[in-house]
Amino acid sequence: MRETSPSVHVVARPSVDLDGMRAYLDAVGGASWLDRRLDEAGGAPNPGELLVEFAGRACYRSWEPGLNPNVRRVRTDRREYLENILRSAHGSVLEHASFTLAFHAVSRVFTHELVRHRAGSAFSQESLRYVRLTDIGLRVPPALEPLRAQVVSIVEQLEELQVGAAEQLGLDDEGVPFEVRKEVTSALRRLAPLGLSTDIVWTANVRTLRHVIEQRTAPGAEEELRLVFDRVAELMRREAPLLFGDFRRTGDGAWVPEHHKV
Repeated sequence: MRETSPSVHVVARPSVDLDGMRAYLDAVGGASWLDRRLDEAGGAPNPGELLVEFAGRACYRSWEPGLNPNVRRVRTDRREYLENILRSAHGSVLEHASFTLAFHAVSRVFTHELVRHRAGSAFSQESLRYVRLTDIGLRVPPALEPLRAQVVSIVEQLEELQVGAAEQLGLDDEGVPFEVRKEVTSALRRLAPLGLSTDIVWTANVRTLRHVIEQRTAPGAEEELRLVFDRVAELMRREAPLLFGDFRRTGDGAWVPEHHKV
């Protein structure tokens, strides 16, 4: 058995086609807004924050005063605008910005709970129907530390079973069809512990990320979920501080937003 520790990696983030955005804004009369944002950011604005603000302003044609006669005053400050989006719970515009996270060495307990958050998400998980277990990675949860020796012993026996069964069934013999190897690999996963380490790629929009961070770092959430989403929260605050800046980490490790249900 090899002992593992979960890690989280941002592998994709929002990307904005500035030429396409400008072409649209030239048509509706809002190019001055984009010029202002580009000047403020030295030509490299935060794409997630820019995309959310773009979508929000499109709803009211609030690029500048005069474009919509019902809008007499326009918030020009980026921070003030996005804070108002959160405060007013205009959460639909947050769905335009998505991030892709790769979770490494998390358990299948973790992945079974993560995939319950289907709205605004996409998942791609390591398939144990195709990936044969030649060793088993496992993180011993703190609650089981007093039983560490027994835990390690049981997992090592299961690991030996995986390797031994493949040898006895001749999976690596010359000429064994892939379909046979797949069938046996699929059967053997039934004898692997639910806590074995695996990988999953998750794409979620900002609205979903805010919801899941709050839910999965709450005191009543599962221990591994709390551990991993504590890291997710830190990553997201760095990636898009104006979209996650209202979150505060409490003394018990929960990440609580000022604005709920955005």
